[in-house]
Amino acid sequence: MADINNFLHTLATCLPGFLIGVVFHEYAHAFVATKFGDDTPERYGRLTLNPASHADIMGTVIFPLGLMFFGMTPFGWAKPVPVNPARFKKYRMGSFWVAFAGPGANIIISILSSFLFVLITLKMPETISFKEALVQMLRYSILINLVLAVFNLIPFPPLDGSKMVMAYLDYNAARKYEELQRFTFIFFILLWTTNIFSYLLRPVFALSDLITGLFFMLLN
Repeated sequence: MADINNFLHTLATCLPGFLIGVVFHEYAHAFVATKFGDDTPERYGRLTLNPASHADIMGTVIFPLGLMFFGMTPFGWAKPVPVNPARFKKYRMGSFWVAFAGPGANIIISILSSFLFVLITLKMPETISFKEALVQMLRYSILINLVLAVFNLIPFPPLDGSKMVMAYLDYNAARKYEELQRFTFIFFILLWTTNIFSYLLRPVFALSDLITGLFFMLLN
């Protein structure tokens, strides 16, 4: 029963930040693609904040729930937004910014979560019963969205970081670079079974702590 209680607690505190992170990540891709002249995301029903339109049964449901069941911070993904770069008004600029939009949205959400975390910590009375729960949810939102941003910015196909790089490669170089996707599974295994990803996160978490500290100084 204790395991179920831990699972429900993790679910309640982690799920909001995770769902907001993956939904806004995909919506940002769709929104920026539309601004550059591609109506493909809208035609496929992806220009929306409805979680059901972006959910992937494995990446948005089974995998993160499994992590939370073992008391771990959820991680996952949503269905990729269909985009046709040939429709972009400016191909290279469009390709770059559409790719960056997803991780960029996660960075913005993390900063906003940090601000709200500090605001609630300092200004909400301790007598309000759900204060601790809100603080925990926002702390997880900061963490989850930073992890989503950093992970997706890794320049290895098919992650967003690789699309940002390919936007400025010529056709032949881009195709050769894209062939690295054959090794994606091996790359992900190495990433999660070694300390590589934790090293990438260290400076990001340090910057996040600095931003949170600045909010404490401004609001205190």
